[in-house]
Amino acid sequence: MLKYSIKRIILALITAFIILSLTFILVKSLGIADTTFGAKENVKHAFYLQQLELGYVVCFDHPVEGYGDLLAHFSIDGIEEYYYSRPILEQYFSWLRNVITAWDWGRSTSIELGSAATDIIFSRLPTSMYINIISVVISVPIGIGLGILAGLKKNTWVDHLISTLVMIFISIPSFVVISFLMYLLCFENHILPSIWPSPSDSIQTKVLAFIIPVVSLSFGSICGYTRFVRAELCEVMSSEYLLLARTKGLTKNQAITRHALKNAFVPILPSILAEFIGIFGGSMILEKLYGIPGIGDLYIRSINEKDYNVLMVDMAIFTTVGLLAGIVLDLSYGFIDPRIRMGEKK
Repeated sequence: MLKYSIKRIILALITAFIILSLTFILVKSLGIADTTFGAKENVKHAFYLQQLELGYVVCFDHPVEGYGDLLAHFSIDGIEEYYYSRPILEQYFSWLRNVITAWDWGRSTSIELGSAATDIIFSRLPTSMYINIISVVISVPIGIGLGILAGLKKNTWVDHLISTLVMIFISIPSFVVISFLMYLLCFENHILPSIWPSPSDSIQTKVLAFIIPVVSLSFGSICGYTRFVRAELCEVMSSEYLLLARTKGLTKNQAITRHALKNAFVPILPSILAEFIGIFGGSMILEKLYGIPGIGDLYIRSINEKDYNVLMVDMAIFTTVGLLAGIVLDLSYGFIDPRIRMGEKK
């Protein structure tokens, strides 16, 4: 397991490096926007001095043709400064050097001009985490409970009702759910706030604002867990070893609690662990629709405004979360069930 774990972590680091490198090159190829438009002259000049220090631009004292895109021109105390963007590969190696040597992912070019991209991300990360943590805490017990009920009542009206509702709700995207809830509870009946509250709003308003995004995120997870738990429990209930336990004198409830549920949860618990790891991922569309200042909304905004440095940090979080969830999912099988050993040679 140790050898397999080290191998998976190394592969995850290589995969993350490749993904982020390709992302940097591709987004830089989209073009350059006038991100400092409207800013004061001294603020713009300070920003380009930062970019020069980080290695993303180059400064000449005269216009240069054929080098790159002219980003800005300043005339300070009779000194002419022409700032051009470096070639994409030069910017890539500068970005790579800054990240490795100083953990500097660059400065925001539009969202918060001149602010560190990592500071912007981590200031919004807790909001996404809170919403997703609450949705996971709610969806896991409800989904598992409904799955167990459907599995124990297999082929009864209870099972058919739960399975039908699961098929209906699992087919509805979360952004459709949040749009319907906003229309019904916010605009029609004015029960809940129609947009994420500001810091100055009351505690009651802030608490009520969690209901719509949490419910919208929980629907899919509840349906997924219900269907998964039911399938695993039904498979275990029809197995030969459970029939043997019944013939040895165990009652149905004893066989279910001591054997069926225990073995059915072997593939279920890793998925729960992976989902808890995935809480950092946030939800882009939900945050955009409800005006939630999280990293999902920030991801879309950074693309629209071509704030590449913020986009790269956001992309790094999503990539790390996805890879880490996959590693935890695989490794947890071996810890939950000692009979399973990942990567072991026969």
